[in-house]
Amino acid sequence: MLYKSLKNNKYIASFKEAVLFGQSPDKGLYFPEKIPLLENKFFKNISNFEVNDLMMEVIKPFIGDEIPYKELLNIISNTVNFKINIKKIYENFFSLELFLGPTMAFKDIGVKFLSGCIKYLCKQIKKNIIILTATSGDTGAAVANAFNKMDGVKVVILYPSSKISFLQEKQITTLGDNILALEIKGNFDDCQLLANKAFYDEQIRKKLFLTSANSINIARLLSQIFYYFLCYKLLFKKNNEKIIFSIPSGNFGNLCAGLIAFKMGLPVKHFIAATNINDTVPRLLKSEIYNPYPTKETISNAMDIADPNNFSRIMYMFKHVKNINKICSAYSFSDKETINIIKFIWEKYKYMMDPHGAIGYLGLKKFYYDKKNFNYKNIVLATASPVKFLDKINKKLSDKILLNEKVKKLLKKTKKSIKLSNSYENFKNLLLTSNL
Repeated sequence: MLYKSLKNNKYIASFKEAVLFGQSPDKGLYFPEKIPLLENKFFKNISNFEVNDLMMEVIKPFIGDEIPYKELLNIISNTVNFKINIKKIYENFFSLELFLGPTMAFKDIGVKFLSGCIKYLCKQIKKNIIILTATSGDTGAAVANAFNKMDGVKVVILYPSSKISFLQEKQITTLGDNILALEIKGNFDDCQLLANKAFYDEQIRKKLFLTSANSINIARLLSQIFYYFLCYKLLFKKNNEKIIFSIPSGNFGNLCAGLIAFKMGLPVKHFIAATNINDTVPRLLKSEIYNPYPTKETISNAMDIADPNNFSRIMYMFKHVKNINKICSAYSFSDKETINIIKFIWEKYKYMMDPHGAIGYLGLKKFYYDKKNFNYKNIVLATASPVKFLDKINKKLSDKILLNEKVKKLLKKTKKSIKLSNSYENFKNLLLTSNL
């Protein structure tokens, strides 16, 4: 499988090159030249697959022989070595719990797969690699955990000061070793802009081998396909039974991965992109005009993104907004609506959702209010544990969330970060003068 730049098709990369360089020389995102269509017998037999074998079937066409079979199977087995649950909320509404990994967020899956690929590819190129990642919360925690103490790899994480949860910040800033946490004065888009500039700064590139662990990296994006197929295996017995997925959406990597799974043949009836008040995509699907407003801070901070990177990949797959609207609806919700639905679900069904999953649930309810159709299995992607957002919701709700010993211990650890303005020159100077 080859990968091409979405900005200029003349830039073609192997899987190895796309992973190690993150983006093409023209600052474009890489995307597969073609999306493989899985045979119908695969779906008929999906309940018979072991999890690792299922993942291998899904990912192997994208990698070919660039990672040997045994190495790839080892990477896969280390990617989801924790449980993924499907919890019934009521009737045909389900929560796909993707937060049972080490940092309690769905990002563990994509980042662990990426770290395994980089660990293998790093040995081939015999160079030290700098993982440069901007985060709105959960990505940074997952990256710090997955790459911590990995030989030949150092990690620089940029996060917006005071705009992520207390627990997320502890996860990013307390590991030390090969993890450098940069606390940026600004929002996530400021962090992302700093990282993107560094990737194409010739002075930096001459000194440092940089790549990204954000969902702009193709390995991270493709591995997020796994849980859509796993959900189908876990929940469905009849072939071609349709699903509706509601996806809390910030940088739109999760939705993009779901749409790739759909293109591969996964029988999905519809996708819902549920956002907070940073509503660039819901407005786009109504007006066909892409017009990001300044980012606004919310309690669902991982989605506080006004200019989502991955939407260009979605546009490439579907060519026009009208085609996206055939398979996807998008809605935005306020903090007040989010808190109210968390409270409602807890009181009525004794199920606790975090602010992101709650927005996904709101998206489903809005879709059904509009469509008046309840004939499908409905899945909310629960992307993070409620425990990560104790300081983002009111105390009456947060008191219902039990802290385990691991979390209590983490909360007592000392934060270590470097505070920076959002000036690119300051950031560049730090990269060039630090012992990376």
